[in-house]
Amino acid sequence: MDSDGTQDARGTHANPVPRPAGPPDAPRVPPQPGHSPGALVANWLNERRPEAEPGIWRFGYQRPKAARKAERLSPVTVAGMLIPLVVGIVFWSFWRRGEVPYEFTVLRLFTPDDWWWGGTLASPRELEGQAIPNPGEHALEIYSGISFAVLVYIVIRLGSLLTFARYFVGQKPQPARALIAALGALIALSFVFPDAFPVVGWNPVPVVRPLFSLILLSGGSEIFMSPWLTDLLYTLITLLVLLPFARLGGWLPLARTWLADRRRAPHGQDPAVVAEQPRARWPELREAGQYQAADLLAGELLAGRMNDVDCARIEHGWTRARRLGRLADFTDTVLRQGAAAFTHPSGARDLAHRAARHDLLTGQVRIGRWAEAERTPLAYGGVGAALGPETLRTSLLVVGPSGAGKTRQVIAPVAESLTLQALTGSCAVVVVCGAGTPLGADSAYDVVVRVGDPASVHDLDPYAEVDDPDEAAGFLAEALAGDLDTVGAERAVRPLAQLLGPYRAAYGRFPTLPVLRELLEGDPAGLADLRARLADDRYAAMRRELDARVRQTGAPGDPGPALADRLALLDRPAFDGFFGSAGFGSGGDAIRPFSLRAVAHHPLRVRIDLPRHGHEEAARLLARLVLAQFARVAQEGEGVRDHFVSLVLDDATGTVTPGSLRRIQRLRSQNAGVVLALRSVSDVPEALHGPLYGAVGCRMALSGVTTWDGSRFAEAWGTEWVETKDVAQHTVFADQPMTRLMHSLRKLVTGKAVTTEAVTVRQVERERWSASELAHAVPPGHAVLSLTTVKGEHAPPLLVDLRG
Repeated sequence: MDSDGTQDARGTHANPVPRPAGPPDAPRVPPQPGHSPGALVANWLNERRPEAEPGIWRFGYQRPKAARKAERLSPVTVAGMLIPLVVGIVFWSFWRRGEVPYEFTVLRLFTPDDWWWGGTLASPRELEGQAIPNPGEHALEIYSGISFAVLVYIVIRLGSLLTFARYFVGQKPQPARALIAALGALIALSFVFPDAFPVVGWNPVPVVRPLFSLILLSGGSEIFMSPWLTDLLYTLITLLVLLPFARLGGWLPLARTWLADRRRAPHGQDPAVVAEQPRARWPELREAGQYQAADLLAGELLAGRMNDVDCARIEHGWTRARRLGRLADFTDTVLRQGAAAFTHPSGARDLAHRAARHDLLTGQVRIGRWAEAERTPLAYGGVGAALGPETLRTSLLVVGPSGAGKTRQVIAPVAESLTLQALTGSCAVVVVCGAGTPLGADSAYDVVVRVGDPASVHDLDPYAEVDDPDEAAGFLAEALAGDLDTVGAERAVRPLAQLLGPYRAAYGRFPTLPVLRELLEGDPAGLADLRARLADDRYAAMRRELDARVRQTGAPGDPGPALADRLALLDRPAFDGFFGSAGFGSGGDAIRPFSLRAVAHHPLRVRIDLPRHGHEEAARLLARLVLAQFARVAQEGEGVRDHFVSLVLDDATGTVTPGSLRRIQRLRSQNAGVVLALRSVSDVPEALHGPLYGAVGCRMALSGVTTWDGSRFAEAWGTEWVETKDVAQHTVFADQPMTRLMHSLRKLVTGKAVTTEAVTVRQVERERWSASELAHAVPPGHAVLSLTTVKGEHAPPLLVDLRG
């Protein structure tokens, strides 16, 4: 439990969890700043992080003033509540005095005539010798109760009482919401049972007596001889009156929460005190009875020996311990190591430098500010814009020309955020970029693979330590032929598998890329030697595979030469010693192979620097290989892995293929995601434009995109219904002399003819963002961003100020 299961990494060869490639490990305790660090971190930890719409920076978030103003009740709503209420009260006063015309017509229609005195509208008559001597009086009570219920229903439906109640009661926090609803319930009960409230002096509304009269007329008076049945009727009436107020005040959820807090609270302690403790006091640990660990962490925090990474890391460890039922191990580790508990295997507890604002408790990184524009919803206007794991799991596509800020303002903050989250144990990240791209110092990563650099400490395993030849062939086929229309990844899998399987059976390992190239070219000596090693009968199946490959070599349509030509891009002197071949670094040390499979099991930080000048095609090939391997390793531990796995491609040119898009679509269910950056959508085959936008859930268009790129975004974002106003001006022609004279004088003074305006309001369907607007209306340093979370929540395409 001390290492959170990260010390014994799988997926690498000699060194399971590679050490950082840069400077030595960070010190056990972070450097102390000049001001009080304990108070700063405690305030950061205690800050509110309310739930908000996707893409909103939640740290200290408050709804914008415009949004709060829009939520206020308008005068029309208040009038809509007061007018029906006043009219209802006045109408009921006339009804009770019998001054409403035809008030008793319906009553006389449904009751016998002998219940009433002749010549009267509704004067009850006493019937001698009947079980119920005065049925007319009871009929009047029932009729009054029904009339009152109908009037109340009409007032509620026509008025805005429900809106008023939800606004003033439903939006209040608990327990104020429940108390206000309880006060309303008491007022309602005072109208139903005024005798129970000595201070009131009004008559009861027709609720109890009409019900009793209805029971009397339908069942006789014997039913009221039972006291318990009468009490049951009173209880039922009381519950019916309280029901709407209980729903409005949320009494049942509040009771459940209170009971749960009471069960978790220590004996004799008020549960409200436990629930209201600040996060810096570690209330969740105290609720679980881990008081020693909570006190120790609180002391470490206030003493300045913890930073935000430590807090988020221990929070993640606590969540994992509760899920696995290992609370005792968690407490033991915290008591022994304090703020350094569950430290990342690299020993680092922070980055040497940060360029963006991060909130590690929510996993968000702030990339700018939502612009206050006409089409921006009120909840977004002027607040921080952020990206987090809940949106990155649906994958992000960033499109913008060189110099628009893709790397500096989007990719770099995201990569920095993921590396910080890796230090907390909640994330593993693989960053693929060109050599020299400013995506963090070497010390910010555990593994730095510099392809083609003799000084590189690590090498990239082209087979990702898989044992299945078909899987390995799938990786290589996607990398070598994924973008070739003449071959395709599907056709390339078979010849590769026909060589990889026999070679592994003969040598116990897969061939190096130069050897594989010779076999694909049909080298007679290599094929003969390989077949000789498979002479044993147990390799009969492998011999058949190899013989099938030999027969296909040189035949029309054989993909082998094309694959060999692609492998020749990596079989260059610049890459000598890489991709599994024996090689040594500039210091004489052997280059250690690194398998991408390790990120599926451990929160590693990996950066792969691709060659640039003169090797652009090889860089694209390697990027496709990394993407294919990443999609495969993301499947390992699916449903069990508790950390998010992310791949960041600073330049995704040449990586978008039919196969890669199918893999990207499956990542969101595997707690993984990719970030793709493109200079232009034209870097992707035109047939894949639609599937690309459909495979990713988050899309960003930076300023400076072309109208062709903008048209693809416009199609992906679709249309919306908007309200338009057309104003037409018509000249007024007067018939009377005096009117014509006045119009002439007005035109002489103003210089304009007298006109009238005709306003037409329509609902029309328009694009959210047109291609022209994306190309010409997005200011420099801005972008249009749409987001989708793994839960299906959406943020429409909105303008973001990346400099805010």
